[in-house]
Amino acid sequence: MNKKLIYLIIGISIFSLALILIITSRKEKTSEIETLEATIMYKEDGLITVKDNNNIIYTFELDEGDLEVGDYVLLEYAGLIDKNKEKQDAKIINYEVKSVNKDINGIPSDYIDDGIFSTYYVMAYNKLKELSKEEKIGQLLLVRYPDNAIDANKKYNFGGFVFFEKDFKNKTKDQVVSMINDLQKSSKIPLLTAVDEEGGKVVRVSSNPNLASEPFKSPKSLYDDGQFSLIRSDTIKKSDLLNSLGLNVNLAPVVDVTTDPNDYMYERALGENTVLTSEFAETVIKASKGTGVSYTLKHFPGYGNNKDTHVTSSEDTRTLESIKTNDLPPFKAGIDAGAEAVLVSHNVVTNIDSAPASLSKSIHNLLRNELKFTGIIMTDDLDMGATKSIDKKYVKAIQAGNDLIITTDYEKAFNEINGALNDGTLSEDEINKLVFRVLAWKYYKGLMIDIK
Repeated sequence: MNKKLIYLIIGISIFSLALILIITSRKEKTSEIETLEATIMYKEDGLITVKDNNNIIYTFELDEGDLEVGDYVLLEYAGLIDKNKEKQDAKIINYEVKSVNKDINGIPSDYIDDGIFSTYYVMAYNKLKELSKEEKIGQLLLVRYPDNAIDANKKYNFGGFVFFEKDFKNKTKDQVVSMINDLQKSSKIPLLTAVDEEGGKVVRVSSNPNLASEPFKSPKSLYDDGQFSLIRSDTIKKSDLLNSLGLNVNLAPVVDVTTDPNDYMYERALGENTVLTSEFAETVIKASKGTGVSYTLKHFPGYGNNKDTHVTSSEDTRTLESIKTNDLPPFKAGIDAGAEAVLVSHNVVTNIDSAPASLSKSIHNLLRNELKFTGIIMTDDLDMGATKSIDKKYVKAIQAGNDLIITTDYEKAFNEINGALNDGTLSEDEINKLVFRVLAWKYYKGLMIDIK
């Protein structure tokens, strides 16, 4: 036989053998048994949804047997898990209910991460242990300021209030300060006092000439007039005004990327590309530090060219890759600069989930996993048009991974969450973890000081 032919046959044989080994190796790798420690969040129709110690949420097929909501479990699974997928293809082959380890301060290990508020975890956990179940539920609600705010707060112990333009209309500075102080005096736990002071179209406080000499300008106007230097000084000026009134959270900046004047969000955004919007996010967050006011990146995962969700539902049909490339960088820049809170929109991102982003665990996984965010995730107001008619929306918001729920109908929100705790749909341990983070934020902000 020709030597060249022999060498060719040998070469093909070696290549084929190597290919078989590679394929076999890959199959073996995907069939390896992996483990996951997590807490069961909820069960339904042969599915369990769990949250791991990094706050990533997974749903698996499982005939759950004697497992209960709130159990801390060691899951053994075969296959690969995808943190951005609604339901996992990986199969649970065994599970074991475990006791949660605690550190020297008695804090459960699954509460602890290397997060932005971690310095205050001991104080937060000690305070958590003092609260009743009802007080814990109240801490998860960021409530649209009602007429009977003091009485309502005494009953429900809210996490905080959100104020709109009408709440400041015609009031003097002294009247606003008195309004906020009276609220704080009525509260067992210091309140988050939040406002949307974006500048431009949305100016809840500076629209009142008694409080500001003129309304704050929009991000785009500031950028056009003085670029990021002016945005930086404007953030400090804005923070100083809010802080002087007793307001400690600004539901801004809008870091949605939009360059089309026809887009709904264009007037409220920087109106520039991804790179410049990322610098805008970083500039505002850095400038806000030390002012006494926390700023909130919104509207995750990026509003795009979607409709006004105050009125109706809106579908975002962009691909996940497009969102990662164009919309997530400003949020990442803000988070890396020290952002403490992110607000999630109600847009339905169809290539990620069928639920509104605010109620989607896949969207929240994107924020926790891809962007490594350890701070507070809050919904947009769940009583807006896009989510108003969704059944069990407050429970779904907790199950999706939100720490704070913005709501107008606080009685319905409280009763729904309380009912879910009573019937076992939600576990008190899951509520504890969320309240723990909210309290840690309040300590971080200097709202709460323990002297012992």
